[in-house]
Amino acid sequence: MAEARRTSGPFRPGDGRLPPHLAGRGAEQELLLALVADLEDRVPPPGEVILYGPRGNGKTTLLVWLERQLEANAGVEVVRFTPSVVGSSAELAERLLPTSWWETLTPDEVSFAGLKWRPGHGETPPAYEVLRARSSRKPLVVLLDEAHTLGVEVGRELLNASQQVAAKWPLLLVLAGTPDIRDRLSGMGASFWSRARQLPINRLDPASSSSAVERPLRSAGVGIAAAALEEIVGQSHGYPYFLQIWGSLVWRRARRSGRSSVAVPDVEAVRPEFERERGLYYLARYEELEAKDLLPVARAVAEAFGKGATLSAPALDDIVRGVIGERPAADIAAATRTLRHLGFVWRPGPTPEWEPGIPSLMDYIRAHTQAR
Repeated sequence: MAEARRTSGPFRPGDGRLPPHLAGRGAEQELLLALVADLEDRVPPPGEVILYGPRGNGKTTLLVWLERQLEANAGVEVVRFTPSVVGSSAELAERLLPTSWWETLTPDEVSFAGLKWRPGHGETPPAYEVLRARSSRKPLVVLLDEAHTLGVEVGRELLNASQQVAAKWPLLLVLAGTPDIRDRLSGMGASFWSRARQLPINRLDPASSSSAVERPLRSAGVGIAAAALEEIVGQSHGYPYFLQIWGSLVWRRARRSGRSSVAVPDVEAVRPEFERERGLYYLARYEELEAKDLLPVARAVAEAFGKGATLSAPALDDIVRGVIGERPAADIAAATRTLRHLGFVWRPGPTPEWEPGIPSLMDYIRAHTQAR
């Protein structure tokens, strides 16, 4: 097991894995901790928090980081789950109940802060009652990952309950999802998101990208030449997942060779392995577009982004229409929503300009699809 843990060294490539150094998220971390401090002071939060952005940018990682912070804080309770475990109102309420209950459950009636429930007998208490009971006892933070997959009925109950409870008791709901999460929430009739703190989780800037690689290497006793670091940052396009892969590869090479520094030749030596990993990741995105019959649209969009960094809303609509033909406006909108859901394009805000989810994915699509 010890050897397995050293496979990637101080890096954590993979969904939601928390690296020792979480680079480039200082502003988001500071805000989240400030909101938690307000809860402890019984100051109502300004609204829920929504973390949104393309996959691989670190939304889940940020939730994991916050969960760890809260677990070390005896004054606050935390619950984290995904929609896959809450397919009904009863499952939602059970997930929100204190974990300690499930360790000693009996058929007898149990009581928590005035909330009585007989497990397996009768109706499960509604989410509102569970949230009220828990947050009236101690400040509560609920972390919901993959919130864009939340079922409509269950989602409506959770959002409405959190709104009502947070108006009187210390409760904070933090949602994380793909760029189309706001469409999903609107479909639930939940208008609260327009007042929530919306945090776009974008790719890292060059300085943060450098820190994400250099600091963990240094902590492991490995240095890196400036030219080698610049090459890695340039190839990663600020994408946290790719930075973790690069870091893992060059750390492993340094460990095998016994050298204490990474140079440009080391980067070149592991480049084929990185390109293979990136190619497999892009193949999954390619197949998603293929399954939705959107490869021709994706190619046209990629060609347009090859001529500029952003696209206006009318420009994107014209590109989609040019590929799928003179179809109803709803079809144009549906295609655009799917591209956003897949993270192929998104709007980090505050302007309505579209940007690529990952710029280098555009290159992959152009290289592996035929022109219309």
